[in-house]
Amino acid sequence: MAKRMILMLLAMALFLSAIGLVKYRQIQAATSQSASYQPPPEAVTTIVAKQEPWEQTLGSIGTVSAINGVTVTADLPGVVEQISFESGRSIRQGEVLVKLDTRQEEAQLTAAEAQRDLDDLNLARSRGLLDQGITSQADYDQAVAEAKQAAARVGEIRATIQRKVIKAPFTGILGIRLVNLGQYLQGGDPIVPLQSLDPIHVDFGMPQENLGHVAVSQSIRVFPEGEAGAAAEGKISAIDSLVDSATRNVHVQATLANGEGRLHPGMFVKVNVILPAQESVVTLPSSAVRYAPYGNSVFIVEDVKGPKGGTYRGVRQQFVKLGSERGDQIAVLTGVKAGEEVVTSGVFKLRNGAAVLVNNEIQPGNNPSPKPEDS
Repeated sequence: MAKRMILMLLAMALFLSAIGLVKYRQIQAATSQSASYQPPPEAVTTIVAKQEPWEQTLGSIGTVSAINGVTVTADLPGVVEQISFESGRSIRQGEVLVKLDTRQEEAQLTAAEAQRDLDDLNLARSRGLLDQGITSQADYDQAVAEAKQAAARVGEIRATIQRKVIKAPFTGILGIRLVNLGQYLQGGDPIVPLQSLDPIHVDFGMPQENLGHVAVSQSIRVFPEGEAGAAAEGKISAIDSLVDSATRNVHVQATLANGEGRLHPGMFVKVNVILPAQESVVTLPSSAVRYAPYGNSVFIVEDVKGPKGGTYRGVRQQFVKLGSERGDQIAVLTGVKAGEEVVTSGVFKLRNGAAVLVNNEIQPGNNPSPKPEDS
């Protein structure tokens, strides 16, 4: 009985050993097959890197402000009798915006004019009587003073009536109307915002270490945030004499033409101050760069040695130091040499050593001054 049990255990051990050996050989074969497996090449586009003259700029963030910008207010209290403008339209200097009720002042003017005419007649009579020696010099002087007071009173009432006719102080674009017909306004109550949009200012800060590179009449480019199309160009018109002790920045103001009205006061813009000197750098399309927190990189196409000793067209990941952008292009300061073939699209599906298939029938944008059709 014991002998039979031992034989059965030996047979079971031999059976399990045979199964284990078969499985081991299967796993070994699969491992060797996967080690020799070469994934299919990724389709990419490429460009040959080259040196180009690159315009040097200093970047900053700015805010658009009007050269002339006010909220038109009521000068004197009164009831709105007439509104002569529409919200958002252009207006010329001197055009009437609002008229306040002036019936009381006009009645006062009529009475004042009557008193002035009477005082003028009394002055004329007093002058005749003085010439005849009938009246005294003191009476004549009193008549002169009364005539002048009457004339001044007329002028004062006319000025009050004129001040109740509110006109545009300069040419510009109106905002949203803030008054209604029949509304009673106190002195200083707002009527409508008015902004002069052409030309227009852009205010931005510049770090104190860059102050030596910035001067009045220096050219700038302005890029409105979220707006496609060509940049607006202008010149620096003023540099503040003080450096902000909190930020160590100096306030710089530029003036730009704004005939199309693209820029509006309060807009957030990116500002590039153009430096006179240029440098030669390697330029690539922005799509060629893989951006990452640990460092930006590109993929350079070259002959790569395979695991079996042969070579194939693959990529080498190269970390780079980037400069400023210009349209579709970006400056590469270090990491890429002129003449190297660089992947320009499909970089996010690549890894170091990956095989690639180059197809340059359709290339990504590489224009330093793109002009999108739908802008």
